[in-house]
Amino acid sequence: MFHVTSSVADDMPETHLRAMFEARKSVFVDLLKWDVPVLDGRYEIDQFDDEHAHYLVLTDGDGRHLGSARLLPTLRAHILGTFYPQLCDHGPPTGETIYEITRFCLDRRLRALERRAVRNTLVRALVDHALAQGITRYSAIAELGWFQQILAFGWECWPLGPPRHIDGAALAALAITIDATTPTLLEAAGIRADVLPMVGHHRRAA
Repeated sequence: MFHVTSSVADDMPETHLRAMFEARKSVFVDLLKWDVPVLDGRYEIDQFDDEHAHYLVLTDGDGRHLGSARLLPTLRAHILGTFYPQLCDHGPPTGETIYEITRFCLDRRLRALERRAVRNTLVRALVDHALAQGITRYSAIAELGWFQQILAFGWECWPLGPPRHIDGAALAALAITIDATTPTLLEAAGIRADVLPMVGHHRRAA
């Protein structure tokens, strides 16, 4: 069974955090070659991993990391507003109920069918978390291939500006509306949690 642990402030089991940061290092640094900070040679952690960050961490019954995502409040410094505002024709969306999805990470150890199941479950968890916490919109940045997949998930989603080539990659920004109809829209597009996740709310450990 999949388990989703979501932070609502700044506390989460230390084992979940360590596994998430290790997975992020494996994916974003080792595989994708991002030039981002690495702590102790093991953990991908940047300046946005502070007490204001929210996390969704998907694990299996043994507590093994399967997938994760970080949510940043847009009324504070966040990636789109700080580093890539040029991706938005009318400025990055900000507001008390708008959060930025960052570090969407699928564990490299997953096989193809597992990756799809984990991806779908994590997307559904993002929607469930938003509905539970009063989040009405997400923003995000994605390379073009992933950006096109996100648009096809069936939810109300639109680009914030044309793709731009930045540091050798084609990047685009997007916004996603979350409301009571979103789960049905995802379901119609085939984005469903293969196993109903158990959601626990925790505060990240200091």
